[in-house]
Amino acid sequence: MPVNLHGRNVLTLDDFSGQEIRYLLRLAADLKAAKQAGTEKPRLTRKNIALIFEKDSTRTRSGFEVAAYDQGAHVTYIGPSGSHIGHKESMKDTARVLGRMYDAIEYRGYSQHQVELLAAYAGVPVYNGLTDEAHPTQILADFMTMREFTHKHLSDMTIAFVGEGRDNVAQSLAIGASKLGMDIRIASPRELWPDNNFCAHVKELAERRGGQFRIDDDVQACVKGADFIYTDVWLSLGEDEGGWGERIKLLTPFRVTRDLMAATGNPHTKFMHCLPAFHDTETAVGAHIERVYGIDCMEVENAVFESEASIVFDQAENRMHSIKAILLATIGS
Repeated sequence: MPVNLHGRNVLTLDDFSGQEIRYLLRLAADLKAAKQAGTEKPRLTRKNIALIFEKDSTRTRSGFEVAAYDQGAHVTYIGPSGSHIGHKESMKDTARVLGRMYDAIEYRGYSQHQVELLAAYAGVPVYNGLTDEAHPTQILADFMTMREFTHKHLSDMTIAFVGEGRDNVAQSLAIGASKLGMDIRIASPRELWPDNNFCAHVKELAERRGGQFRIDDDVQACVKGADFIYTDVWLSLGEDEGGWGERIKLLTPFRVTRDLMAATGNPHTKFMHCLPAFHDTETAVGAHIERVYGIDCMEVENAVFESEASIVFDQAENRMHSIKAILLATIGS
């Protein structure tokens, strides 16, 4: 059946069918090829997009801005201190103002409830650029990248997410992979597992589409045979830094090392990360962690991050192509 996503919100991949996700991935691949060949045609001329960022960003902001500009649209960046949201004006009221001026709105912030309020009252498509529960634009870029680095069909791939099971990327990855019939595993300490309702939901999705879902604290078993090992930061922006010590203690056994990559038994396993990554001490945070906790990396060691197996910058580039596909599918002419 033909896919029509015009006017749709992108709040979570749970709202999309496997067929719709595949459609967006095909469109993103076509747009990437056209950009590289110099044959891209703008289909968003005279469109205006508001970009609300309660959390700072590199890839999400750049991805939306370049995608929009390539297609002839204009954007307005509204940063953490650039509006009255939450202070003098509710999200409900903000949505009804921006919806009268813009053709679409992106939101990157803390609460999934806020992006859902925005979508309920804006009257134009709303895109989730990241919340505490979901990161759908990231996962579309990830699936696009996986397709580029293996000859397998998506439904034949095995992904192991290693780290915090409650992580927004881990949960979005699990939902998207299950809808595509993939083999998705989450290796996480039990203290950081998502709740039982989420696990039951993902397992049901996977079984319905011929995939598999597994969550375990046995990291070696989870990565066996994996085509991709994926991880994320151990403490997200906005979380209390007082939690570093406990997170480091819980998650050090789940660090992605050369030994863990080898434990897959698959010489072609690729390493993935949504970035930024704490793989060395060249950042203020990395240097602080080394001084206080005596470690020179957190979720991934530098030897893996800088290895030929690492495809993290391909993921970063594909954020722009997959975001462009979302824009064209939902507000394109």
